Amino acid sequence: MGSYWQLLLNSPKLKRLTRNARWRDSLILIPLCLALAPSAYASSDAFLLCAHQYHDNDTERLKCYDQVKIQTPDSFQEDNPVVNPTNALPVIVAAPILVRSYLTRAWNLDDKNSPDESRLGRLQPYRQNYLSLTKTNNINNQPSTPSHVASASNDYSAQEMKFQLSFKADIGSQRNINLLGFKTFRMWGAYTQQSSWQIFNSQNSSPFRITNYEPELIATVGTNYASALKLLNLGLVHQSNGQGKLESRNWNRVYVQGGWEWNDTTSILARRWWRIPENSLSDDNTDIVDYYGKADLVVRWEPGNKSQSIAMLIRNNLRKTANRGFIQIDWALPVNAGASSRLHLQFTSGYGENLIDYNHKQTTLGLGFSFREW
Repeated sequence: MGSYWQLLLNSPKLKRLTRNARWRDSLILIPLCLALAPSAYASSDAFLLCAHQYHDNDTERLKCYDQVKIQTPDSFQEDNPVVNPTNALPVIVAAPILVRSYLTRAWNLDDKNSPDESRLGRLQPYRQNYLSLTKTNNINNQPSTPSHVASASNDYSAQEMKFQLSFKADIGSQRNINLLGFKTFRMWGAYTQQSSWQIFNSQNSSPFRITNYEPELIATVGTNYASALKLLNLGLVHQSNGQGKLESRNWNRVYVQGGWEWNDTTSILARRWWRIPENSLSDDNTDIVDYYGKADLVVRWEPGNKSQSIAMLIRNNLRKTANRGFIQIDWALPVNAGASSRLHLQFTSGYGENLIDYNHKQTTLGLGFSFREW
């Protein structure tokens, strides 16, 4: 292009015009402007490409404009006169979202919450944590066992406040054990406390009617299966109420528990336990297995958005004759009650709503708040 403009300026017709210096300077600027024109059009084209490619995304469109503006000086180079916004902007590919199922989260089967191995793991939820106002159809004013009967009838109210606090901590783990299809091993220390508070019974100083204390040691082996069998728990559990001789209740058990899961929404925990024998002279509740049972089953459902959850606990003594059991249904309602809690509805019926009532049959209904597990 430079030789073309040189011949044009040296032509006889233009020599007469260029005798005037002002005309000469103007004509010299013409090729310079024409040389810059492609770059200007290139920037314009780049902006148009941005507008077309990100017409429905204001944020990305502005980012594209900024990138074109930054790279516009490079467009003056003959080897790269046009800025292509699709090449200028880095392509960001979103990482796939990892969906952790309930049992995976609850028992850390994928080892995502593993802390520094030199320290105890942080506290994690174990069973449901809730606070509710409860009413029973049959209050137990005079608890009894085959060996103990309360000395006098209590004047308890049918309405009370019930709350449960339950947590566990990882106290040791082993990865990649590859034993009988199980891949991981983890030891937990767990604690559950459930209390029934006679908050409306002001004439009797609003006492705590019962508090159950339940520490546990749990060994968990997990599989890598996406569904079906996910884990196996071996546990040692003590449960007592800390009361004096007439109202004392306690026992010790060992258990085995299997965990299954399907579609990341439905899970089942099935447990069978055996009572550790005690001296008959010191046994506060010799017939507790006949009422409280020998096994339980927990079925839990939660949609993918975790807006609500429904859990059903079924407990039974596994006897054909004198069969006794207990059922508890918990529904965390799809209504937010703060950043980490939901409205909670609880229904129970049968024997063993708590330890002092292990041989007392009743039906209760409670409404309150449950604290989200994960």
